Amino acid sequence: MSRSFVRNSKFRHVFGQAAKADQCYDDIRISQMTWDSNFCSVNPKFVAMIVDASGGGAFMVLPLTKTGRIDMSYPTVCGHTGPVLDIEFCPHNDNIIASSSEDCSVMIWEIPDGGLTLPLTDPVVKLEGHSKRVGLLNWHPTAHNVLMSAGCDNIIILWNVARGEAVVRIDVHPDMIYSACWNRDGSRILTSCKDKTLRLLDPRKGTVLFEKEKPHEGFRPIRAVFVSDGKILTTGFSRMSERQVALWDPNNFGQPLTLQELDTSSGVLLPFYDPDTGVVYLCGKGDSSIRYFEVTDEAPFVHYLSMYSSKESQKGMGYMPKRGLEVNKCEIARFYKLHERKCEPIVMTVPRKSDLFQEDLYPDTVGPEPSVEADEWFQGKNGEPILISLKDGFTSTTKTKEFKVHKSLLKTNSTSAASQQESSGEVQSLRKEVKDLKAALEELTKRVRELESNK
Repeated sequence: MSRSFVRNSKFRHVFGQAAKADQCYDDIRISQMTWDSNFCSVNPKFVAMIVDASGGGAFMVLPLTKTGRIDMSYPTVCGHTGPVLDIEFCPHNDNIIASSSEDCSVMIWEIPDGGLTLPLTDPVVKLEGHSKRVGLLNWHPTAHNVLMSAGCDNIIILWNVARGEAVVRIDVHPDMIYSACWNRDGSRILTSCKDKTLRLLDPRKGTVLFEKEKPHEGFRPIRAVFVSDGKILTTGFSRMSERQVALWDPNNFGQPLTLQELDTSSGVLLPFYDPDTGVVYLCGKGDSSIRYFEVTDEAPFVHYLSMYSSKESQKGMGYMPKRGLEVNKCEIARFYKLHERKCEPIVMTVPRKSDLFQEDLYPDTVGPEPSVEADEWFQGKNGEPILISLKDGFTSTTKTKEFKVHKSLLKTNSTSAASQQESSGEVQSLRKEVKDLKAALEELTKRVRELESNK
Protein backbone atom coordinates (compact mmCIF):
# COMPACT_ATOMS: atom_id res chain seq x y z
CA MET A 1 0.00 0.00 0.00
CA SER A 2 1.54 3.33 -1.07
CA ARG A 3 1.43 6.31 1.25
CA SER A 4 1.68 9.86 -0.05
CA PHE A 5 3.58 12.32 2.10
CA VAL A 6 2.82 16.03 2.19
CA ARG A 7 5.97 18.16 1.90
CA ASN A 8 6.73 19.92 5.15
CA SER A 9 6.81 23.73 4.81
CA LYS A 10 6.04 26.58 7.18
CA PHE A 11 4.48 28.46 4.22
CA ARG A 12 2.01 25.72 3.29
CA HIS A 13 -0.88 27.54 4.96
CA VAL A 14 -0.12 31.09 3.83
CA PHE A 15 -3.38 32.84 2.99
CA GLY A 16 -4.23 36.12 1.30
CA GLN A 17 -6.80 38.56 2.59
CA ALA A 18 -8.06 41.76 0.98
CA ALA A 19 -8.26 44.91 3.10
CA LYS A 20 -11.64 46.20 4.26
CA ALA A 21 -13.34 48.87 2.14
CA ASP A 22 -12.26 51.73 4.45
CA GLN A 23 -8.60 50.71 4.08
CA CYS A 24 -8.65 50.91 0.25
CA TYR A 25 -7.90 53.94 -1.93
CA ASP A 26 -11.08 54.71 -3.89
CA ASP A 27 -12.11 56.79 -6.90
CA ILE A 28 -8.73 56.78 -8.62
CA ARG A 29 -8.74 56.59 -12.43
CA ILE A 30 -5.99 54.04 -13.06
CA SER A 31 -4.22 54.38 -16.43
CA GLN A 32 -5.76 52.52 -19.37
CA MET A 33 -2.38 52.12 -21.12
CA THR A 34 -1.71 48.61 -22.46
CA TRP A 35 1.81 48.24 -21.10
CA ASP A 36 3.17 45.31 -19.11
CA SER A 37 4.69 47.19 -16.17
CA ASN A 38 3.43 47.13 -12.57
CA PHE A 39 1.72 50.59 -12.77
CA CYS A 40 2.20 50.81 -8.99
CA SER A 41 5.09 51.29 -6.55
CA VAL A 42 4.93 51.30 -2.77
CA ASN A 43 7.17 51.82 0.27
CA PRO A 44 6.58 52.25 4.03
CA LYS A 45 5.54 55.91 3.49
CA PHE A 46 3.70 56.17 0.16
CA VAL A 47 1.79 54.31 -2.52
CA ALA A 48 2.14 55.58 -6.11
CA MET A 49 -0.13 54.72 -9.07
CA ILE A 50 -0.07 55.68 -12.74
CA VAL A 51 -3.35 57.46 -13.51
CA ASP A 52 -5.22 58.66 -16.59
CA ALA A 53 -4.30 62.20 -17.57
CA SER A 54 -5.32 64.44 -20.45
CA GLY A 55 -2.55 66.16 -22.39
CA GLY A 56 0.40 64.23 -20.98
CA GLY A 57 1.25 61.65 -18.35
CA ALA A 58 0.67 61.66 -14.61
CA PHE A 59 0.90 59.52 -11.52
CA MET A 60 -0.54 59.94 -8.04
CA VAL A 61 1.44 59.58 -4.80
CA LEU A 62 -0.59 59.05 -1.61
CA PRO A 63 0.57 58.69 1.98
CA LEU A 64 -0.24 55.13 3.08
CA THR A 65 -2.59 56.51 5.74
CA LYS A 66 -4.73 58.48 3.24
CA THR A 67 -7.29 55.72 2.65
CA GLY A 68 -10.92 56.09 1.59
CA ARG A 69 -12.26 58.18 -1.29
CA ILE A 70 -9.62 60.32 -3.00
CA ASP A 71 -10.90 63.67 -4.24
CA MET A 72 -10.85 64.27 -8.01
CA SER A 73 -8.81 67.44 -7.43
CA TYR A 74 -6.04 65.65 -5.48
CA PRO A 75 -2.68 66.87 -6.88
CA THR A 76 -0.66 64.58 -9.15
CA VAL A 77 2.91 64.43 -10.43
CA CYS A 78 2.36 65.64 -13.98
CA GLY A 79 5.62 66.76 -15.59
CA HIS A 80 5.74 64.27 -18.49
CA THR A 81 4.40 65.28 -21.92
CA GLY A 82 3.48 61.66 -22.80
CA PRO A 83 1.82 58.81 -20.88
CA VAL A 84 3.81 57.46 -17.91
CA LEU A 85 4.82 53.81 -18.44
CA ASP A 86 6.71 52.88 -15.27
CA ILE A 87 7.35 54.25 -11.76
CA GLU A 88 9.62 53.04 -8.98
CA PHE A 89 10.49 54.35 -5.52
CA CYS A 90 14.16 54.63 -4.58
CA PRO A 91 15.08 51.84 -2.10
CA HIS A 92 17.43 54.19 -0.20
CA ASN A 93 15.16 57.23 0.21
CA ASP A 94 11.40 56.80 0.60
CA ASN A 95 10.70 60.34 -0.66
CA ILE A 96 12.39 59.84 -4.06
CA ILE A 97 10.55 58.26 -7.02
CA ALA A 98 11.58 57.77 -10.65
CA SER A 99 9.18 57.77 -13.60
CA SER A 100 9.59 56.93 -17.30
CA SER A 101 7.36 57.89 -20.18
CA GLU A 102 6.47 57.78 -23.85
CA ASP A 103 8.13 61.22 -24.11
CA CYS A 104 11.53 59.37 -24.08
CA SER A 105 12.58 60.84 -20.73
CA VAL A 106 13.17 59.62 -17.19
CA MET A 107 12.39 62.01 -14.33
CA ILE A 108 13.31 61.93 -10.64
CA TRP A 109 10.87 63.49 -8.17
CA GLU A 110 11.04 64.35 -4.48
CA ILE A 111 7.77 63.86 -2.59
CA PRO A 112 7.46 65.87 0.66
CA ASP A 113 6.50 64.05 3.86
CA GLY A 114 2.71 64.09 4.15
CA GLY A 115 2.23 64.01 0.36
CA LEU A 116 1.61 66.69 -2.24
CA THR A 117 -0.47 69.82 -1.64
CA LEU A 118 0.07 71.23 -5.13
CA PRO A 119 0.52 69.51 -8.52
CA LEU A 120 4.20 68.69 -9.10
CA THR A 121 5.49 69.63 -12.57
CA ASP A 122 9.22 70.25 -12.08
CA PRO A 123 11.43 67.19 -11.43
CA VAL A 124 14.56 67.28 -9.31
CA VAL A 125 16.42 65.72 -12.24
CA LYS A 126 15.46 65.04 -15.86
CA LEU A 127 17.41 62.25 -17.56
CA GLU A 128 17.49 62.35 -21.36
CA GLY A 129 19.31 59.80 -23.50
CA HIS A 130 16.75 57.41 -24.99
CA SER A 131 15.48 57.98 -28.54
CA LYS A 132 12.20 56.09 -28.05
CA ARG A 133 9.72 55.60 -25.21
CA VAL A 134 11.16 54.33 -21.91
CA GLY A 135 9.18 51.42 -20.48
CA LEU A 136 11.34 49.94 -17.69
CA LEU A 137 12.99 51.34 -14.56
CA ASN A 138 14.99 49.60 -11.84
CA TRP A 139 17.01 51.19 -9.02
CA HIS A 140 20.27 49.54 -8.03
CA PRO A 141 19.73 47.49 -4.84
CA THR A 142 22.94 48.51 -3.00
CA ALA A 143 24.55 51.49 -4.81
CA HIS A 144 23.26 54.96 -3.98
CA ASN A 145 21.73 56.97 -6.87
CA VAL A 146 22.27 54.36 -9.62
CA LEU A 147 19.25 53.80 -11.88
CA MET A 148 18.74 51.45 -14.82
CA SER A 149 16.33 52.36 -17.62
CA ALA A 150 15.37 50.33 -20.71
CA GLY A 151 13.73 51.89 -23.73
CA CYS A 152 12.04 50.79 -26.94
CA ASP A 153 15.25 51.84 -28.71
CA ASN A 154 16.52 48.44 -27.36
CA ILE A 155 19.14 50.18 -25.21
CA ILE A 156 19.74 49.94 -21.44
CA ILE A 157 21.20 53.04 -19.79
CA LEU A 158 22.77 53.09 -16.32
CA TRP A 159 22.48 56.57 -14.81
CA ASN A 160 24.34 58.36 -12.07
CA VAL A 161 21.22 60.20 -10.95
CA ALA A 162 22.94 62.75 -8.67
CA ARG A 163 25.09 63.93 -11.60
CA GLY A 164 22.33 63.55 -14.20
CA GLU A 165 24.73 61.51 -16.34
CA ALA A 166 24.28 58.44 -18.53
CA VAL A 167 27.40 56.51 -17.48
CA VAL A 168 26.89 53.16 -19.30
CA ARG A 169 24.91 52.42 -22.47
CA ILE A 170 24.29 48.72 -23.16
CA ASP A 171 23.39 48.00 -26.78
CA VAL A 172 23.28 44.19 -27.12
CA HIS A 173 19.56 43.59 -27.72
CA PRO A 174 18.30 43.26 -31.32
CA ASP A 175 14.66 43.76 -30.32
CA MET A 176 12.42 45.15 -27.55
CA ILE A 177 13.47 44.47 -23.95
CA TYR A 178 10.64 42.85 -21.95
CA SER A 179 12.27 42.82 -18.50
CA ALA A 180 15.51 43.83 -16.81
CA CYS A 181 16.50 43.29 -13.18
CA TRP A 182 19.55 43.30 -10.87
CA ASN A 183 20.87 40.43 -8.78
CA ARG A 184 21.07 40.76 -4.98
CA ASP A 185 24.29 42.82 -4.85
CA GLY A 186 23.77 44.55 -8.20
CA SER A 187 26.82 43.02 -9.90
CA ARG A 188 24.77 41.43 -12.71
CA ILE A 189 21.77 42.34 -14.87
CA LEU A 190 19.29 39.80 -16.23
CA THR A 191 17.19 40.69 -19.27
CA SER A 192 14.52 39.07 -21.42
CA CYS A 193 13.93 40.22 -24.97
CA LYS A 194 11.43 39.94 -27.82
CA ASP A 195 13.96 37.75 -29.69
CA LYS A 196 13.09 35.04 -27.12
CA THR A 197 16.55 35.14 -25.48
CA LEU A 198 17.58 35.52 -21.83
CA ARG A 199 20.82 37.44 -21.30
CA LEU A 200 23.03 37.72 -18.23
CA LEU A 201 25.03 40.96 -18.46
CA ASP A 202 28.05 42.55 -16.81
CA PRO A 203 26.53 46.00 -16.11
CA ARG A 204 29.74 48.06 -16.09
CA LYS A 205 31.27 46.53 -19.23
CA GLY A 206 27.92 46.12 -20.99
CA THR A 207 28.89 42.65 -22.20
CA VAL A 208 26.86 39.41 -22.38
CA LEU A 209 28.15 36.71 -19.99
CA PHE A 210 25.57 33.99 -20.75
CA GLU A 211 22.54 33.73 -22.94
CA LYS A 212 19.74 31.23 -23.32
CA GLU A 213 17.61 31.05 -26.45
CA LYS A 214 13.95 30.13 -26.17
CA PRO A 215 13.52 29.48 -22.45
CA HIS A 216 9.83 29.38 -23.41
CA GLU A 217 8.66 28.48 -26.93
CA GLY A 218 5.73 30.91 -27.17
CA PHE A 219 5.73 34.38 -28.72
CA ARG A 220 4.23 36.25 -25.75
CA PRO A 221 6.52 38.24 -23.40
CA ILE A 222 8.93 36.45 -21.04
CA ARG A 223 9.71 37.75 -17.54
CA ALA A 224 12.80 36.75 -15.56
CA VAL A 225 14.07 37.35 -12.00
CA PHE A 226 17.01 36.21 -9.89
CA VAL A 227 16.13 33.86 -7.03
CA SER A 228 18.29 32.14 -4.40
CA ASP A 229 21.90 31.06 -5.15
CA GLY A 230 21.99 32.94 -8.45
CA LYS A 231 19.31 30.76 -10.04
CA ILE A 232 16.89 32.33 -12.50
CA LEU A 233 13.09 32.02 -12.49
CA THR A 234 11.24 32.75 -15.74
CA THR A 235 7.58 33.08 -16.70
CA GLY A 236 6.43 32.74 -20.29
CA PHE A 237 4.26 30.82 -22.71
CA SER A 238 4.40 27.48 -24.51
CA ARG A 239 3.89 27.08 -28.25
CA MET A 240 0.24 26.31 -27.44
CA SER A 241 -0.03 29.60 -25.48
CA GLU A 242 -0.11 27.89 -22.07
CA ARG A 243 1.47 29.94 -19.29
CA GLN A 244 4.63 28.42 -17.81
CA VAL A 245 7.04 28.95 -14.94
CA ALA A 246 10.60 27.59 -15.12
CA LEU A 247 13.77 27.57 -12.99
CA TRP A 248 17.26 27.72 -14.52
CA ASP A 249 20.84 27.28 -13.35
CA PRO A 250 23.07 29.83 -15.17
CA ASN A 251 26.01 27.41 -14.92
CA ASN A 252 24.04 24.87 -16.96
CA PHE A 253 21.56 26.61 -19.26
CA GLY A 254 20.93 23.48 -21.35
CA GLN A 255 17.84 22.20 -19.55
CA PRO A 256 15.61 23.87 -16.94
CA LEU A 257 15.71 22.50 -13.39
CA THR A 258 11.91 22.49 -13.63
CA LEU A 259 9.27 23.65 -16.11
CA GLN A 260 5.63 23.74 -15.05
CA GLU A 261 2.54 24.59 -17.07
CA LEU A 262 -0.08 26.64 -15.23
CA ASP A 263 -3.10 27.61 -17.37
CA THR A 264 -4.11 29.11 -20.72
CA SER A 265 -4.71 32.76 -19.77
CA SER A 266 -3.18 35.45 -21.97
CA GLY A 267 -1.92 37.88 -19.30
CA VAL A 268 1.82 38.22 -18.69
CA LEU A 269 2.83 36.79 -15.29
CA LEU A 270 4.70 39.34 -13.14
CA PRO A 271 7.01 37.54 -10.66
CA PHE A 272 7.72 39.01 -7.19
CA TYR A 273 10.42 37.10 -5.29
CA ASP A 274 11.03 37.33 -1.53
CA PRO A 275 14.64 36.25 -0.81
CA ASP A 276 13.97 36.00 2.96
CA THR A 277 11.33 33.28 2.66
CA GLY A 278 12.09 31.83 -0.78
CA VAL A 279 8.48 32.44 -1.83
CA VAL A 280 7.72 33.75 -5.34
CA TYR A 281 4.35 35.35 -6.13
CA LEU A 282 3.03 35.30 -9.70
CA CYS A 283 0.50 38.02 -10.54
CA GLY A 284 -0.99 37.98 -14.03
CA LYS A 285 -2.10 41.24 -15.62
CA GLY A 286 -5.83 40.89 -16.22
CA ASP A 287 -6.03 37.94 -13.80
CA SER A 288 -8.06 37.97 -10.61
CA SER A 289 -5.64 35.73 -8.71
CA ILE A 290 -2.14 35.58 -7.20
CA ARG A 291 -0.36 32.22 -7.23
CA TYR A 292 2.52 31.60 -4.88
CA PHE A 293 5.30 29.01 -4.92
CA GLU A 294 8.23 28.13 -2.67
CA VAL A 295 11.65 27.88 -4.33
CA THR A 296 13.92 25.28 -2.62
CA ASP A 297 17.00 23.16 -3.35
CA GLU A 298 15.03 19.91 -3.57
CA ALA A 299 13.21 18.63 -6.67
CA PRO A 300 10.95 19.81 -8.20
CA PHE A 301 12.57 23.06 -6.89
CA VAL A 302 9.45 25.24 -7.44
CA HIS A 303 6.68 23.97 -5.13
CA TYR A 304 3.13 25.23 -5.55
CA LEU A 305 1.75 26.55 -2.25
CA SER A 306 -1.66 28.08 -2.89
CA MET A 307 -3.60 30.78 -4.71
CA TYR A 308 -5.38 33.96 -3.64
CA SER A 309 -8.51 34.51 -5.74
CA SER A 310 -10.94 37.39 -6.03
CA LYS A 311 -13.70 38.55 -8.40
CA GLU A 312 -12.04 41.65 -9.84
CA SER A 313 -9.16 41.51 -12.31
CA GLN A 314 -5.93 43.39 -11.61
CA LYS A 315 -4.66 46.26 -13.78
CA GLY A 316 -1.34 46.38 -11.94
CA MET A 317 0.36 45.41 -8.69
CA GLY A 318 2.61 47.04 -6.10
CA TYR A 319 4.80 45.04 -3.70
CA MET A 320 5.69 46.38 -0.24
CA PRO A 321 9.34 46.07 0.89
CA LYS A 322 9.78 43.77 3.92
CA ARG A 323 10.51 46.68 6.29
CA GLY A 324 6.99 48.03 5.69
CA LEU A 325 5.14 44.91 6.93
CA GLU A 326 3.41 44.39 10.28
CA VAL A 327 5.52 41.67 11.90
CA ASN A 328 3.21 41.30 14.93
CA LYS A 329 0.48 40.05 12.57
CA CYS A 330 2.80 37.53 10.82
CA GLU A 331 2.53 39.37 7.48
CA ILE A 332 5.06 37.96 5.02
CA ALA A 333 3.95 40.03 2.00
CA ARG A 334 1.60 42.87 1.13
CA PHE A 335 0.40 43.69 -2.37
CA TYR A 336 -1.39 46.78 -3.63
CA LYS A 337 -3.78 45.60 -6.33
CA LEU A 338 -4.99 48.13 -8.91
CA HIS A 339 -8.61 47.92 -10.09
CA GLU A 340 -10.11 50.26 -12.69
CA ARG A 341 -11.12 52.80 -10.04
CA LYS A 342 -9.33 51.85 -6.85
CA CYS A 343 -6.25 50.40 -5.15
CA GLU A 344 -6.78 47.49 -2.75
CA PRO A 345 -4.15 46.20 -0.27
CA ILE A 346 -3.87 42.39 -0.06
CA VAL A 347 -2.07 40.90 2.93
CA MET A 348 -0.34 37.49 2.87
CA THR A 349 -0.20 35.94 6.36
CA VAL A 350 1.24 32.82 7.95
CA PRO A 351 -1.26 31.65 10.61
CA ARG A 352 0.43 31.45 14.02
CA LYS A 353 -1.10 31.20 17.50
CA SER A 354 1.75 32.89 19.35
CA ASP A 355 1.96 36.68 19.67
CA LEU A 356 5.75 36.57 20.00
CA PHE A 357 8.14 37.65 17.24
CA GLN A 358 8.49 34.78 14.76
CA GLU A 359 12.23 34.63 14.04
CA ASP A 360 11.88 31.87 11.45
CA LEU A 361 9.55 34.07 9.36
CA TYR A 362 11.62 37.25 9.67
CA PRO A 363 15.36 36.75 9.21
CA ASP A 364 17.40 39.96 8.90
CA THR A 365 16.24 41.71 5.74
CA VAL A 366 17.49 44.40 3.36
CA GLY A 367 17.39 47.87 4.94
CA PRO A 368 17.26 51.34 3.36
CA GLU A 369 20.98 52.10 3.79
CA PRO A 370 23.11 51.81 0.60
CA SER A 371 26.46 50.04 0.95
CA VAL A 372 28.32 51.85 -1.85
CA GLU A 373 28.17 55.26 -3.56
CA ALA A 374 27.43 55.66 -7.28
CA ASP A 375 30.95 56.77 -8.30
CA GLU A 376 32.54 53.89 -6.37
CA TRP A 377 30.18 51.35 -7.95
CA PHE A 378 30.85 52.55 -11.50
CA GLN A 379 34.59 52.24 -10.76
CA GLY A 380 34.12 48.56 -9.92
CA LYS A 381 33.30 48.32 -6.21
CA ASN A 382 30.44 45.96 -5.24
CA GLY A 383 28.56 46.10 -1.95
CA GLU A 384 26.44 43.47 -0.22
CA PRO A 385 23.03 44.66 1.04
CA ILE A 386 23.07 46.10 4.58
CA LEU A 387 20.63 44.02 6.62
CA ILE A 388 18.34 45.12 9.46
CA SER A 389 16.33 43.24 12.09
CA LEU A 390 12.53 43.47 12.11
CA LYS A 391 12.24 42.25 15.71
CA ASP A 392 10.87 45.50 17.13
CA GLY A 393 9.16 46.61 13.93
CA PHE A 394 11.45 48.58 11.63
CA THR A 395 12.52 51.98 12.93
CA SER A 396 15.21 53.88 11.10
CA THR A 397 18.28 54.38 13.27
CA THR A 398 20.15 56.23 10.54
CA LYS A 399 19.06 59.43 8.85
CA THR A 400 17.33 58.78 5.52
CA LYS A 401 20.01 58.86 2.86
CA GLU A 402 19.87 62.41 1.58
CA PHE A 403 19.28 62.91 -2.12
CA LYS A 404 22.04 65.29 -3.20
CA VAL A 405 22.12 66.73 -6.69
CA HIS A 406 25.23 68.29 -8.23
CA LYS A 407 23.39 71.24 -9.77
CA SER A 408 26.31 72.44 -11.90
CA LEU A 409 26.32 69.14 -13.81
CA LEU A 410 22.61 69.01 -14.52
CA LYS A 411 20.76 70.17 -17.61
CA THR A 412 17.72 70.98 -15.47
CA ASN A 413 18.15 73.12 -12.38
CA SER A 414 14.64 72.67 -11.02
CA THR A 415 14.13 73.10 -7.32
CA SER A 416 12.81 70.14 -5.37
CA ALA A 417 9.10 69.71 -4.76
CA ALA A 418 9.42 70.22 -1.03
CA SER A 419 11.30 73.53 -1.22
CA GLN A 420 9.00 74.72 -4.01
CA GLN A 421 5.91 74.09 -1.92
CA GLU A 422 7.49 75.52 1.27
CA SER A 423 8.58 78.75 -0.48
CA SER A 424 5.14 79.28 -2.07
CA GLY A 425 3.53 78.71 1.35
CA GLU A 426 5.88 81.26 2.98
CA VAL A 427 5.16 83.86 0.27
CA GLN A 428 1.40 83.47 0.78
CA SER A 429 1.67 83.88 4.58
CA LEU A 430 3.91 86.98 4.19
CA ARG A 431 1.42 88.55 1.77
CA LYS A 432 -1.39 87.94 4.25
CA GLU A 433 0.62 89.58 7.08
CA VAL A 434 1.37 92.64 4.93
CA LYS A 435 -2.31 92.93 3.98
CA ASP A 436 -3.35 92.73 7.67
CA LEU A 437 -0.77 95.37 8.67
CA LYS A 438 -1.99 97.73 5.92
CA ALA A 439 -5.58 97.33 7.10
CA ALA A 440 -4.55 98.03 10.73
CA LEU A 441 -2.57 101.11 9.64
CA GLU A 442 -5.53 102.49 7.68
CA GLU A 443 -7.79 101.94 10.70
CA LEU A 444 -5.38 103.83 13.00
CA THR A 445 -4.99 106.71 10.49
CA LYS A 446 -8.79 107.02 10.26
CA ARG A 447 -9.08 107.07 14.08
CA VAL A 448 -6.42 109.84 14.40
CA ARG A 449 -8.28 111.99 11.82
CA GLU A 450 -11.54 111.58 13.73
CA LEU A 451 -9.89 112.61 17.00
CA GLU A 452 -8.27 115.66 15.37
CA SER A 453 -11.58 116.76 13.80
CA ASN A 454 -13.33 116.49 17.20
CA LYS A 455 -10.86 119.02 18.70
